[in-house]
Amino acid sequence: MYFPSNTDTNWETKSVSSLGWNQSQIQPLKDFLIDKHTKSFMILVNGRIVMEEYFNGHTPNATWQWNSAGKTLVATMTGIAQQENLLSINNKVSDYLGNGWTSEPLAKENLITSRNLLTMTSGLNDNSELVLTSNLTYLADAGTRWSYHNVFQKLMDVVGAASNQNFEAYFNAKLKNKIGMDGFWNNGLIYKIYHSNTRSMARFGLLALNKGKWKNEQIINETFFNESINTSQNINPSYGYLWWLNGKNSYMVPGEQTVFNGSLVSSAPAEMYAAMGAEDQRIYVIPSKKMVIIRMGDASDPLNPSFAVSGFDNALWQKINAVIN
Repeated sequence: MYFPSNTDTNWETKSVSSLGWNQSQIQPLKDFLIDKHTKSFMILVNGRIVMEEYFNGHTPNATWQWNSAGKTLVATMTGIAQQENLLSINNKVSDYLGNGWTSEPLAKENLITSRNLLTMTSGLNDNSELVLTSNLTYLADAGTRWSYHNVFQKLMDVVGAASNQNFEAYFNAKLKNKIGMDGFWNNGLIYKIYHSNTRSMARFGLLALNKGKWKNEQIINETFFNESINTSQNINPSYGYLWWLNGKNSYMVPGEQTVFNGSLVSSAPAEMYAAMGAEDQRIYVIPSKKMVIIRMGDASDPLNPSFAVSGFDNALWQKINAVIN
């Protein structure tokens, strides 16, 4: 497995022809990506770049928002803080933030652990995405209801409190700088979003492919990472610790309580795990193929932007499959 340098821009490549892929299907894939408002697209195999494309005026050095794909960065930092014995995800959130971080009765607030925030099972009211104490009211007991909600951001406060420093400073020291990423957190009132160039997203995808190991250093311990990419609760099988999981027998989507039968992305490999953000920001990881795929850009369907999985995923994977199979 190849890892790019942290100190220069060199990144080894591998040709499409050397992999035996169908070169005639590369242009249809690019045409599809352009048509779907993509800004950048990368495929890594064994860490080497096979495709790196920029569209619609985007450039290699340009930054773009990860949106909710960045949740996986927060999950990783939570695991790092746990392995440094700064926190335990099984402890209640108020151990780190103090009582009254929600507007729930204390007995209900005390049911919420960091694991509940990692798994989207806090039970807090999801009527508003604005994470203000006044909005964090009781809807269900923690662990009994899955709902995709911005309250996961409280994990950033937990990690910051546990490490006794600003979350971004801890993130920079323990993750960003170690794997050579660029980028920054934009801490907006509603959304706390990471922005970076495309190769930085690919670096994190490569770390994820290698179960948290970068070169010779285990950045995030493999046990926690494996927990992150396996079913984390019994309500939505297709959700880990802020990672989306393919190949399960059912899934739920943001903003709904409906359970859909079948796999999250039926045309993608069943083993795939993915970071998914609004407007189709994507990191797909396919372990058996040693493959990482990155997509950044505007929403594939501007009239119906999705918060996570969308029909775009199946359509894109049909194009990818035509190339790689």
